[in-house]
Amino acid sequence: MIDLTMLTITKAHDALVQGAFSARELAEVYLKEIEKENPRINAYLEVFDDVREQAEAADKKIQAGKASLLTGIPLAIKDTILIEGRRVGAASKILEGYIAPYDATAIKKLKVAGAVFLGRTNCDEFAMGSSTENSAYGVTKNPHDTNRVAGGSSGGSAAAVAAHLALGALGSDTGGSIRQPAAFCGVVGFKPTYGAVSRSGLIAMSSSLDCIGPLGQTVADAEILFQEIQGKDPLDSTSVETKSEKQKVKKFVIGVPKMIAVAEGLAKEVRENFEMALALLKKSGCEVREIALPSLSYALAAYYVIMPAEVSTNLARFDGVKYGLHLSGANLLDDYQKTRGAGFGEEARRRILLGTFVLSSGYYDAYYGKAAAARRSIQDELARVFASGIDMIATPTTPTPAFKIGAKTNNPLAMYLGDVFTVTANIAGIPAISVPSGKTKSGLPLGLQLMAAAGNDHALFEAGKRFETARA
Repeated sequence: MIDLTMLTITKAHDALVQGAFSARELAEVYLKEIEKENPRINAYLEVFDDVREQAEAADKKIQAGKASLLTGIPLAIKDTILIEGRRVGAASKILEGYIAPYDATAIKKLKVAGAVFLGRTNCDEFAMGSSTENSAYGVTKNPHDTNRVAGGSSGGSAAAVAAHLALGALGSDTGGSIRQPAAFCGVVGFKPTYGAVSRSGLIAMSSSLDCIGPLGQTVADAEILFQEIQGKDPLDSTSVETKSEKQKVKKFVIGVPKMIAVAEGLAKEVRENFEMALALLKKSGCEVREIALPSLSYALAAYYVIMPAEVSTNLARFDGVKYGLHLSGANLLDDYQKTRGAGFGEEARRRILLGTFVLSSGYYDAYYGKAAAARRSIQDELARVFASGIDMIATPTTPTPAFKIGAKTNNPLAMYLGDVFTVTANIAGIPAISVPSGKTKSGLPLGLQLMAAAGNDHALFEAGKRFETARA
C-alpha cells in the first residue's frame, strides 16, 4: 500500500528505482485519490486520459537505468501552461476548447526528465486573483476547510499538492500567485528570480512580472522541480543564466522590515506566528535584524498600476477571430464586443479597463510613469539592503489565514490588500519562497516568506530547509 501522505519526490524516486512500486502503480493511486477527492475541492479542471501510458513509459526508463529524480513523478500543471495537444484555457470562457500547439519550455524539460502529468489545475481567470474564485469553472476549495478559499491564482495547484492529489505542481506567480495559495494550503511555494525559468508557453498576464514556479510538500521537492525547469531559453529573451553552484553559508543574516510591526490588517495569529518563525530562524543559526525599507509601502500601489496596464495589452489579442470563443455580431466591432463581453469574467474586465485607463493619453505620466519610477526606487532600495550584508528578508506570506469563500468577492480592494507582502518580489524581480510556519488555533495553515537578491535562489532553499528542520 502506497501512503501518499508520507511521500516526497526523493522518497518516491528511491522507491521507484528500488522496485518497491512502479510508476504505473503510483499513478493509479493518485488517479483513485483524485477521483475520490477532486469533486470535493475542484483542484483539477481535467485529468489527462493517458496518465497510465505516461507512467508505463517512465517505468521503461527506470528499468533501463535512465531515470532522473523526476522520472515517474506525478505532477499537476496550472491551466496557464501549455502542453502540446492538450486543452489550455487560463480558466476563462474566452479560450474554451483551445488546444495548445506546442509545449512550454518548462514542460519540455519535465518531459525529458520523464515526469508524469496528471492533469491541468484550476486557477483565477488569466491568473487574475487571490482566491481562485474568478475561475469560469468554479472555485477551488481549501483542503483544510472546504468553506474557505485555497488562495490564488494557483489555487488548484496548491490544493492538489496539499490534498495529496499530486506529488508536486507547477504554478505561475505574478504578484504572489504561487506563494499565497501555498501558505493558505500549507505547502511550499517558490517564485524564482525573474527570467530564471523561461516564460515561453506561459499564457501571459503581466509580462514583466510573470514567473513559472514549483509547489511541493517540502522545500527539497520545490528545489528539485526548480532545478529541472530553470535556465536560459532562446525562446524567451528575458530568460537568464542561473547559478549552477550552491554556496554554503554558515550563518544567514535575515532582515525584518520595520513596517511589519505596524502593518494594518495583519491578523493577531499571523503576527504571533511570525514572531515564532523568527525565533525558529534564530534557532536554525540565522541572525535576525530589523531593517528600514520605506519604498516598500509603494509596492502594492505600483503593482496595481503596472500589472493591469500589461494585462490590457496582453489580453487585447483575445478577440475571437483566430481561436477560442467567437460570437457573431452585426459587424466586426459587434463581434469583438459580444465575444469579449461574454468571454471575459468580471475581474478580467475590471483589470482590462483599469489598465487601458492608466495607459491612456493624459493619464500615462500621472499613473504608469509614476508606478515605473516607484518600481525603480524599490529595486534600488532592495539592492542597497542586500549589498549591506542582509542575505534575505522575512515577512509573513499573507496578512491573514485563508478566508471564507465569498467573503471578499464584493470588495476588490480588500482582496488586493492580501497581496501586500508578496508583490514586492515580483516588482523587484527577486526570488521568494513561502514555507509552512504553523497553523491557527482552528487549524488553518500559515506561511513564512523569505526573499533574496536576484539570482540567489539557492540560498532560499538552504534557509527554507533549515527552517523546516528547526520546526520538526
